[in-house]
Amino acid sequence: MNKRFLIITILAAGLTNTSWADKQEKLASPNGKIVANINIGKELTYSASFNGEQILKDCPLSLQVGQELLGVNPKLSNTKRTKIDEQIRPVVPLKQTVVPNKANALTLNFKGYCVEFRAYDNGVAYRFIINKKGVVDIVSEGINYHLPKAFEAHISKTRNFNTSYEQPYTHISTAQYKADDEITYLPVLLESPKGTKVLISESDVRDYPHTFLKSTGANGFTAVHPKSPETWEPRGDRGWTITKERNCIARTSGQRSLPWRFAVIGNDATIAANQMELVLGGKCELQDVSWIKPGQVNWDWWNHWTVWDVDFESGINNATYKYIIDTASKFGVEYVLLDEGWNKRVEDPFTYSDNIDVKELVEYGAQKHVGVILWLAWLTVEQHPALIKHYADMGVKGLKIDFMDHSDQWMVNFYERTARECAKHKLLVDFHGSFKPAGLEQRLPNLISYEGVRGLEQGGGCSPENSIWLPYMRNAVGAMDFTPGSMQNAQPEDNHGTGSLPIGGGTRAYQMALYVCFESGLQMLADSPTRYLREQECTQFIASVPTTWDETRVLAAKAGDYYVVAKRKGAKWFVGAITGSKPQDITISLDFLTRPAMLTSFRDGRNAHRIAVDYKKETQEVNPATTLTLHLARNGGWCGSIE
Repeated sequence: MNKRFLIITILAAGLTNTSWADKQEKLASPNGKIVANINIGKELTYSASFNGEQILKDCPLSLQVGQELLGVNPKLSNTKRTKIDEQIRPVVPLKQTVVPNKANALTLNFKGYCVEFRAYDNGVAYRFIINKKGVVDIVSEGINYHLPKAFEAHISKTRNFNTSYEQPYTHISTAQYKADDEITYLPVLLESPKGTKVLISESDVRDYPHTFLKSTGANGFTAVHPKSPETWEPRGDRGWTITKERNCIARTSGQRSLPWRFAVIGNDATIAANQMELVLGGKCELQDVSWIKPGQVNWDWWNHWTVWDVDFESGINNATYKYIIDTASKFGVEYVLLDEGWNKRVEDPFTYSDNIDVKELVEYGAQKHVGVILWLAWLTVEQHPALIKHYADMGVKGLKIDFMDHSDQWMVNFYERTARECAKHKLLVDFHGSFKPAGLEQRLPNLISYEGVRGLEQGGGCSPENSIWLPYMRNAVGAMDFTPGSMQNAQPEDNHGTGSLPIGGGTRAYQMALYVCFESGLQMLADSPTRYLREQECTQFIASVPTTWDETRVLAAKAGDYYVVAKRKGAKWFVGAITGSKPQDITISLDFLTRPAMLTSFRDGRNAHRIAVDYKKETQEVNPATTLTLHLARNGGWCGSIE
């Protein structure tokens, strides 16, 4: 054989999945630990590694705009590399007042579009930016996560796109997750064979549907999106039926950026501490944010308006709500919520139930320095937009809007239209029956929280075994209205509470620790005012926990097992620890302190593993050299304040 021909043959054989025309670009994070390799060949693909371990492998990305398929046989015009190094000061700082945004960026420019990649020290992200004329139809977006081998996947299965996003987590090997299994909504948490964690989600979702994933059947995921509704009609007092869909997932401007697709990569603490959704979410669009006041909320629905040892009949009436307002005022709680039942019919927001006068309650609350928030079904808001100005003029401070249960383009736009109109009239918004945070609350920070979580309102269906995943999944992508705070506590096998006398799963110390561990701009106190008044030392601690923070430090973290975090507001630190179904002994250091201080703490009692209300309050002097060993019962907790 000719020697020259032999050399060419050997070289050609060594080119695996790469043609002579392929171009490769490498993008490393500022610290060099995360590397993204982008290949421009017949497809546009990327891979990602962390400390030399391959995490994502040859993941294709594409976008169909009308008849044009972007990302397939792409012709690269040029590239641009930039460094991002800025500080973000969120209006509602759930973790810290100053959030660094530091990354290396690479923009690949093609005819009519570009793809921007970013490599952060804790992950990678990319997005399409299109430059087309007029209005275009986005027919599909090809989002794929190919794994080099079987990973453990932590997902929330759903049969279809109509979901309240409250399914319990499923834990399954990607080798067992089949292509015809149920889809999952985001975020998704993955664990490599070496223990590296990967959190997948999205941000800056505007005029576009949220993403669902399905299994490829080969250790990977591919995106599916709901189509864009063209026409719909109401169903009942809070639902809707889509009567006609467009043959696209979004009809939108041809000149825009599309949502960021991101993967946070690192250890358990990296995932829990990340703020990628915030960093990529966009800039605040409001000129005046001085009126946006995060805080705590006494909530009526979970305890069924049940109070006792009073001289009036409790229920949905002004006497009960004034009692709730009085209790909130006593403990310094900023708001009370009037949930479903204050208006005579859900679809009529202007006619009150027989024993309710909202204006009187607003005025009474103002005297007590307690604001009123009103529950409404989304369909009522959509059909009566004048209600926003009406109740803002009355002095109502915010709206809890419920039962959207969809995340297609139309519904995503409903969220934005509603939050924007509420901002115009200085109303806070808390969305329930909602999708995850994906940037809107960064642009319109009066959107103070979202549900989309299997929270305490699920009763016995809300177990610490499931909730221990929340700091690493749902709460790792933004504010989460979990509605904690039960003062009647039970281990899961004993959680048989009724509507009027509900029970919260987990120990007393666990329920208290949730206020430190979970993050929400509006944090509910879900139990009866009577119980809070009877358990004053616990209530005083709960009510003292801020909802926004200057600094957050994850002290110990293992997804599925435990979570320990320290948070500072001013000169005062709070520490919270929670566990799942297994007891834990966790040693932490208080080296974040700068001087000696006094620690007041609440821990699981000796019999909390069986009698969940059992707790112990303790005080001790501590200093930066102090270490603490926390003894957490099964489904237990520990919390304390240091000042």
